[in-house]
Amino acid sequence: MLFIPVVNVFYGIGVQVDLLRSFGKEKFYQIAASILVPFIYFPLIGLDKKVKYLGKTSELPVGKKSVAREWADAIVFAVVAATLIRWLIMEAYTIPTPSMENSLLVGDFLFVSKFHYGTRTPRTPLQIPLTHQKIWFTEIPSYLKWVQLPSYRLPGITKVKNGDVVVFNVPRIDENNYGNYDKSSWVDYPVDLKTNYIKRCVGIGGDVLEIKNKEVFINGKAVEAAPEQRFEYRVVAKDKINPRNIENMGLDGDDFRELGFQDASNPGYYYYHMYLPSHKVAEIKSLPYIVSIEVESQGAETERFPFSKYTSSWTGFNYGPLTIPKEGMKIQINDSTLSIYGTTIRDYEDLKDVKLDSNKLVIAGKEVTEYTFRQDYYWMMGDNRDNSLDSRYWGFVPGDHIVGKGFFIWLSLDKYGTFFDKIRWKRFFKLIE
Repeated sequence: MLFIPVVNVFYGIGVQVDLLRSFGKEKFYQIAASILVPFIYFPLIGLDKKVKYLGKTSELPVGKKSVAREWADAIVFAVVAATLIRWLIMEAYTIPTPSMENSLLVGDFLFVSKFHYGTRTPRTPLQIPLTHQKIWFTEIPSYLKWVQLPSYRLPGITKVKNGDVVVFNVPRIDENNYGNYDKSSWVDYPVDLKTNYIKRCVGIGGDVLEIKNKEVFINGKAVEAAPEQRFEYRVVAKDKINPRNIENMGLDGDDFRELGFQDASNPGYYYYHMYLPSHKVAEIKSLPYIVSIEVESQGAETERFPFSKYTSSWTGFNYGPLTIPKEGMKIQINDSTLSIYGTTIRDYEDLKDVKLDSNKLVIAGKEVTEYTFRQDYYWMMGDNRDNSLDSRYWGFVPGDHIVGKGFFIWLSLDKYGTFFDKIRWKRFFKLIE
């Protein structure tokens, strides 16, 4: 047991507690001292001539505990059990944005399986249990970076496959500080504490990805669209759209946004962007105040990965072709390959002293002319592709950033629903496909 990461910590604590009981030390503060400062507390016990060995723990009578002590023990046990379950088996996750609609909806609460792909050993052991990045309801970090361990992945039952719904730590620092425009205050989180995202794995290591007129191709074959695939439409109306009309069509406030007046030749018209499955277009068009509805053919003017002069013509709707790196894949180093893969090599390949100098790659002071990738990478996209910040904008997801597989929905709440319609009962215990 002592050779199993994380489990060995709790097993070791159990051994310490048994040892203390053998010397008559059973009070809560004594156990806490042995765990927090063992290098101080155990020598004190050893030097105390009044302390005597009472026998094996299994042979000692069980002492009566106070109510407070029983509650404290119960809380500690619950925290330890929840921490182990969260690390080894499953972790709860909430859908915050509409990027995966209609597969996953805003307000879906789901469990993410850790055992499918294999659990990662923790990199950041000095962390308050059951937290992620910050202490609950505060801006105080819940971890210390004093100790950073190498990360390994325990055996899983499957590998990440095309089409899987995957939770992962988003790689880029700007995505981990989304909404914070003061770069000087950005936090560079450890890998295991980076912000969790959920997307669909469109491509795995070695695949060639290309997007043509919004349709995704992997290795030259079109990827089957998700159920009720949504696209972005530009809608012109003579009057403001009534939200109730939208709700009656099974849509909500996350599916459209008003752009304001944008055409001086048509004063008084209202302009919207809507994210709709194709079968809803006719319903929107039937509203009496709708002037036109057209599919948006141009993606937002946003910088896209890999931010290269060789890919400046790529858009969110027409992208690639691009080869996704995999473990063992070898590339020749030149200006073109470095512009696409250089930052990935520098930031995610666990190398020290890496420099990108024009068309040169320098590792530990030596220029290299070819490079072999050390891990697999993945390409993640939202099912609501026209309304998703995904790999098109921040690049490949390294294998050591994979958290787990979306498993099933255990609760779903509609933030736009009334009191009686708040819960989406039909989504209870729905498997994620």
